Amino acid sequence: MECLVRWGGPSGMSFIAETGSGHIVAMDGAADGGGRNLAPRPMELVLAGTGGCTAYDVVLILKRGRHDVRGCEVRLLAERASSDPKIFTRIAFHFVVTGRSLSQEVVERAVRLSHEKYCSATAMLEKSAKIDVTVEVVDVL
Repeated sequence: MECLVRWGGPSGMSFIAETGSGHIVAMDGAADGGGRNLAPRPMELVLAGTGGCTAYDVVLILKRGRHDVRGCEVRLLAERASSDPKIFTRIAFHFVVTGRSLSQEVVERAVRLSHEKYCSATAMLEKSAKIDVTVEVVDVL
């Protein structure tokens, strides 16, 4: 995996990342840090990437199990250390998974498999952050 990150120049604190798969992501800092608040902060992208990584796993696990999953969202709420480096110290994941006849047990198992076996991002972050997980299953008719 590869990524190139370029600073936008002396007029601010924006950065453009080009991923190895050829996609572009913008990042920027807050005004009080010299940025212009035009894009997400780098640590917000770490959190978003973690949410995407685990949600991807959950959907894939449920689909492979031939469950009728219709939606999956995960809300992440993170706390960071007060001094540098301001690492994540606690992350709460709240999953809302919708589908037909999904059992709580099946969805919780998919989330557990993601966190214990498949999600690289969660595996890295749990080295420094306490991870809390809640799961809500919504049945659609």
